[in-house]
Amino acid sequence: MKQLSFLFLAFLSLNFGYAQDFTVDHYTVDITIHEEGYFDVVENYDLTFEIPKHGIYRDIQTKYDLLTEADNQETRKIKISDLEVPGHNFEAPSGFEQKLSTNYQIKIGDANKTVVGPQHYEIRYRVHNAFLHETDGIKFYWNLKPSDWSSIFKTIEFNIHLPPSVSIASNDVFVYSGYLGETTDSKEIDFTVANNSIDGKSKPDFISYQGQSVTILINLPPNAIAEIKPLWPFWTDYGWVLVLATLLGGFYMTWLRFGKDDKVVSITSYFPPDGMDPAMAGFLINDADDISDLIALIPYWGSKGILRIEEIPKKGWFSSSDTKLIALKPLPDEATSYERTIFDGLFGTSIVPNDTEVLISSLKNKFYTTMGSARSTLKKAAKPYYDGGAKRVQIITYVVLVLLALALAPLLLFVWGFIAMFAVIILTLFLLFMNKYMIKKNAKGNATFSELKGFKQFIKIAELNKLKMLIAEDPSYFETTMGYALAFGLFDKWANKFDALNIPPPQWYSSTSTVPLTMNSFSNSFANTMSSAKSTMVSSPSSSGSSGGGGSSGGGFGGGGGGSW
Repeated sequence: MKQLSFLFLAFLSLNFGYAQDFTVDHYTVDITIHEEGYFDVVENYDLTFEIPKHGIYRDIQTKYDLLTEADNQETRKIKISDLEVPGHNFEAPSGFEQKLSTNYQIKIGDANKTVVGPQHYEIRYRVHNAFLHETDGIKFYWNLKPSDWSSIFKTIEFNIHLPPSVSIASNDVFVYSGYLGETTDSKEIDFTVANNSIDGKSKPDFISYQGQSVTILINLPPNAIAEIKPLWPFWTDYGWVLVLATLLGGFYMTWLRFGKDDKVVSITSYFPPDGMDPAMAGFLINDADDISDLIALIPYWGSKGILRIEEIPKKGWFSSSDTKLIALKPLPDEATSYERTIFDGLFGTSIVPNDTEVLISSLKNKFYTTMGSARSTLKKAAKPYYDGGAKRVQIITYVVLVLLALALAPLLLFVWGFIAMFAVIILTLFLLFMNKYMIKKNAKGNATFSELKGFKQFIKIAELNKLKMLIAEDPSYFETTMGYALAFGLFDKWANKFDALNIPPPQWYSSTSTVPLTMNSFSNSFANTMSSAKSTMVSSPSSSGSSGGGGSSGGGFGGGGGGSW
């Protein structure tokens, strides 16, 4: 029990010592209300520092969540301007900092100097947007002494000066004191109303502790104070949405003019365009250099007898199956540059001896540079199908989007806050991604696209009778077209159509299965092989690295407090 008593006394002494760093002996606040919709505040503090201090700080809350007459939530942001602290050094937030913060702190004093004993501080400032305009009148609701002061106040006086044209009675004024939420009229504050002024003073035995406040509520007549409204309220709160919409609309209009392909009618086709390999067909069908386009060259080469594919079975419980690519002959002279890039990357040279082999697993974390080079080469090879002017617009759009983001991000942060800034950054990143489609096919490209579109549609909806006719004319029809189906992302659908026709799988593909391959088992095995090859051939080494009157005491505006430092 003695130990508990000692701890309790120690706690009280610590609290007392903290509270007694300084005492506000006399505090006066003088407020002048202007018809134009703002009011000026002059605060005078006569205080005593018990220990050496640099000065005081004054916190003014600037953001409030209000409940309107219609029981709707409203977020109100007041503004502090015209700050003066005569005779003292002080620091205060800039206009930009005030927009981002919910608290306005005035720090008074000199970091290189301390003071002790009696001191006097005067703080002058103007408050905007702190009147409550309601249907039955206007409310001035202000914390004369907010609750978060780290000190006791022994005497409080206030003077509220109304505009000359405003007349009120005593029953229009309410003063509250005590802890937060106290709703009864204060018995500790006397005030009078006369000559457009409210003058008040605390009683002789009054003390306001930390956590207690003094609040005044004045009911003013309708239209007595101008309500400062933005010309367009939506712009004040959500104008950034229109900025983003303009940016998005400008990009869309640019795309319509320079990026959107002319409308083409698909021509029903049972074969790809003459002389076009699956990689180029896949690129032109969606204007993108997908990895699947280049992977589709493997079955394309298989159908031409250039290579053979063998599945390698597992060698143990914890091992995985592999795939072997075997080069049977060199690429033909008319092979494209991206074909040669892939082929050279696999086998070392385009001119290979028979049965040169490579395991897909051996390409892990190595082949990605070859794939990157092949993708770049594929893009260059596709240029004859596209409008050169659209490409220039694409480059200009990249530059403009980056410059706009650099200009708009800080502007939106200053005017509308973090959400607006993040929104414009996210939209810009999205548009930078979409700008890669700012390419437009020329006449040659449109004609080719018309054929490819018709061929892709046929792969989707082909009927068995038509496929039987095509196989009768060319037994290798499936082999010569499967690479294109793979590039279009339709291999499974295409292979399933041939399963019912009882045609043999390609001879250039062998499986680990002891059962002869059917079309169904081939399609499943081949799809898995290509999926594994795709992930392996683009894998790259992972980088290493190392890794938070309806009022109450404390109600209304003017929340905050202060302390010493």
